[in-house]
Amino acid sequence: MRIIKWFVISVVITTIAFVILEKSDVNFDKLAANDSHQLIGKKTDINRKHLPENIITSLKYKGEMFGWVGKSTEELVEAYGEPKRKDLSSYGYTWWIYPQNDTKYIQFGVLDGKVETIFATGEEIEINPLQIGSSYNDVAKQLEFLDSVTYSEGISSYTFFLNEEDIQMTPLVKLSENLFLQLYFDTFTEKLSSVRLMTGDILLVQRPYGLRYRGSLPEPPYLSESEWEKVEAGMERQIFDITNVIRQTFNKNKLDWEENVSEVAFLHSKDMAENNYFSHFSPNGEGLKERLQGKDVYYFAAGENIAAQYIDAPAAVEGWLNSKGHREALLHDEYTHLGVGVYRLYYTQNFLTKPF
Repeated sequence: MRIIKWFVISVVITTIAFVILEKSDVNFDKLAANDSHQLIGKKTDINRKHLPENIITSLKYKGEMFGWVGKSTEELVEAYGEPKRKDLSSYGYTWWIYPQNDTKYIQFGVLDGKVETIFATGEEIEINPLQIGSSYNDVAKQLEFLDSVTYSEGISSYTFFLNEEDIQMTPLVKLSENLFLQLYFDTFTEKLSSVRLMTGDILLVQRPYGLRYRGSLPEPPYLSESEWEKVEAGMERQIFDITNVIRQTFNKNKLDWEENVSEVAFLHSKDMAENNYFSHFSPNGEGLKERLQGKDVYYFAAGENIAAQYIDAPAAVEGWLNSKGHREALLHDEYTHLGVGVYRLYYTQNFLTKPF
């Protein structure tokens, strides 16, 4: 069984005080650790002729998102126009990013000209019969949440194991032989926060849960240094975008991107990765206050979230949302600016309250 551990820590400081909101111990039971953009073009009606073969038998899932896995990039552009960005992922596919007014945010994962995975969040996402903001109990009535989910490919077989926390926070549902739905719940409100659709191959390469298998197991592609830099830059902007979508959901003000603070955050993520530690304090004892001072950053108040070993940016943000200290930073009323720094799978958010 493969076990992936995830870590998140949050801290808030002011110009005269440094206060840890919450420092989470490593959870060894866990099995997997802006600018608005108007969508362009027509909306595709989802009916039988548009559905890929792998979900023809699941016609009760009529929301817009369920029909896109397996479709071509030509169809994607026809329906949505050109994406705001194309962000390389660390799993071989490229995210096509489509945000809309902080209420409808979609990432389409494209590989070899076809959509292989989708992450979506925001109040206007069409995932009928589900809905972002639906209660856990209402969604559970529509879907069956199990502690194990199987997938077969040829003579190979795979079983994903979910513990109790997985089932409450990120249950996995098999929609068909080669289509899986991962649901992210806000465990504080017990409401659906976002969804991720993926093929079995994508699920295997990401492996967000415990896994037992027979046969071959695919590995993520090797990335050069320049490719990793592209992945990291993309995840930084995704974290920024998704953070603002979540803040919009809770009627919080939109944060502005702060480039010099992003550099501070990136250097901390890189330092943690290269020096094999996970803390708000570097080995020399310096913390966020000193890091901001070192770059001549001026502010009224500042806060920091860090995370490590989440599979990607959306998963990291959902992890922060589900931890009390990180959530307080993510949804803090007084913050005005945000810098994000990602190095490999180490993630840092630096929030600021600045004068206007």
